[in-house]
Amino acid sequence: MAEISTIEIIMYGADWCPDCQRAKKILEEYQIAFTYINVEIDKKSTQLVERINKGKRIIPTFSIGGDHYTNPDNNVLARLLGINENGRVVMYSADWCPDCRRAKSFLNDNGINYLTIDVEKYEWATKAVESINNGKRIIPTLLINHTAYTNPDNKKLIEVLKIGQERSDKIYDTIIIGGGATGLTTSIYAQRDRFLSVILEKKNIGGNTFLTEKIENYPGFNSISGPELMERMETQAKTYGAEIKTGVEVTSIRQNSRGFDVETTLGNFFGRSVVVAVGSTYRKLNIPGEDALIGSGVHFCATCDGAFYRDRDVAVVGGGNSALEEAIFLAGFCRKVKIIHRRSEFSASQTYIDKLESVSNIEIYLNQTPVEFTSGESNKFQGVKVRNNENSQERIIEADGVFVFIGLIPNTAFLKEVLELDQQGFVITPPGRVETNIQGIFAAGDCRKGTIAQVASATGEGVVASYALKNYLKN
Repeated sequence: MAEISTIEIIMYGADWCPDCQRAKKILEEYQIAFTYINVEIDKKSTQLVERINKGKRIIPTFSIGGDHYTNPDNNVLARLLGINENGRVVMYSADWCPDCRRAKSFLNDNGINYLTIDVEKYEWATKAVESINNGKRIIPTLLINHTAYTNPDNKKLIEVLKIGQERSDKIYDTIIIGGGATGLTTSIYAQRDRFLSVILEKKNIGGNTFLTEKIENYPGFNSISGPELMERMETQAKTYGAEIKTGVEVTSIRQNSRGFDVETTLGNFFGRSVVVAVGSTYRKLNIPGEDALIGSGVHFCATCDGAFYRDRDVAVVGGGNSALEEAIFLAGFCRKVKIIHRRSEFSASQTYIDKLESVSNIEIYLNQTPVEFTSGESNKFQGVKVRNNENSQERIIEADGVFVFIGLIPNTAFLKEVLELDQQGFVITPPGRVETNIQGIFAAGDCRKGTIAQVASATGEGVVASYALKNYLKN
């Protein structure tokens, strides 16, 4: 099968060169498209090789996406080109994409080589992603042995790449499920008290905070980006000795005489206590057209997908803090942002409402209930059909894409048979406390009923959880 990606790979060599023959063999074995230039025939290439190697004529010399590598051995070639024992991995991604970060972290943790193709660096890469995904701009998109996988979760990567499961016989003082602000803070405090902790994170460290472009209400910082704040917390937790494992999805928790068996997609972990800090995910509108257009016009994370709409028109659905915050962020590089809210007033704090007045490219549509996401030719996103709540008239608010921010759903589905949850899925605890209906299991952060969905509150919840588990372990 021909190579699918079109990243340029040039090999400068000579037919008599054993290392050139060795390198060509591995490229041909894995069906990697490349251009071979014989330096004995093309004299200009000899001069180029000398410039690359500071006057030395060393072959083979590779140019991979414009970067140069001198006589790489097979291990280096495998790392650069994504060659593995079970096949080749090519990833279309972007630096700003949280799911790309999650996939990269998971592959790195499991020793998988992969070639990264940045969709912002190469204009053709975005078109390639759209071609693979039937017009949808979804990243990461991975080619594994020439078969495309669109934003595969870690379970799918384990299956396709035949990654072995991990079984740890280590007994942790506490197993923290979730690597957001709450989980990281819990770990920092636990490690300082000399309790051995491990953080099991399904996706990427940082949770929803990592997806926030700018935070202006976290004490000590007039302004800081979500990724920077989370990276600082992660570094601090590791400094105190915390273990952090990404790409690990917890499937169940079982109590035994030693404490708790936490079963995951990568094996079992054993802990004397458990802190559930799994956070929440974005709520959908569940209107016609939504599912069909997700990733191709309908989005839930401006930080993840906003860059696709530079100098274009977008709509934002919602009226809370998150909706207005993301609308202001999008207005920084989109041509126009149209905020659609079903009520006559925003529910966001006055600070965000006041900021809207200073942003000239934001339009506001109040008292409008979204009833459908519409598409035009080739199923391309067209706009949001809304119903006027005062006169029931319907119309389409046109845009190139829409971002939905209407609330959160706790990530607690796997706990239905374990902990007491309310109808929305939030873990029930005594007011202001983190103890659950099972001794030794604590719930903190956005997944706990009654919590405040703010990063400062999330860190506070982590502190409370650390003290609760300390008292439990000591007693």
